[in-house]
Amino acid sequence: MGRGGEGAEELLARVAARYQAEAVVPRCARCREPCCRLATLALEFTWERLRAVWRLEESRAAFDARLARGEGPPELKAEGGLYYAHGRPCPAYRGGVCAVYGTPAKPPGCTDFPVYVEDGALVADRRCEAVDLDDLEARLLAALGPRGRLRRRVDRAFPTLTRLEPRPQTREEGRP
Repeated sequence: MGRGGEGAEELLARVAARYQAEAVVPRCARCREPCCRLATLALEFTWERLRAVWRLEESRAAFDARLARGEGPPELKAEGGLYYAHGRPCPAYRGGVCAVYGTPAKPPGCTDFPVYVEDGALVADRRCEAVDLDDLEARLLAALGPRGRLRRRVDRAFPTLTRLEPRPQTREEGRP
């Protein structure tokens, strides 16, 4: 799909990473609603990341029991061996700075937001004020090359998410 033998997932990941670096991250410092406040985002944590971010000293079993009794942090929910945080500021976000930035404790959702690869598409979360769908689409089309085509689709279940799906050429389009 990509130039130079690059696969579809690699191409999408490259476009997403470059967009994050060039268009999203430079705006984070002046954002009106930093993601780290967790007001509208749900973040996924493994036990190791949760323990580091929430600075937990107890065992996982003890923490899970406390959480099940309703005595844990109210923003946390456990499900399927993972933990989800929503609705309160991240405890790692102190003084306008992420204390776990650049460390293994930083959740992947923080790094990936607001543009990430999912099921063969580039997904953009429009809750982020830095997202410009037209710019992102132009970048992806440029990476796909002159015959690249996309389908832009709003997610029905999560209407703030827009999927940019590369579309294969039809036989007619592939002919000179």
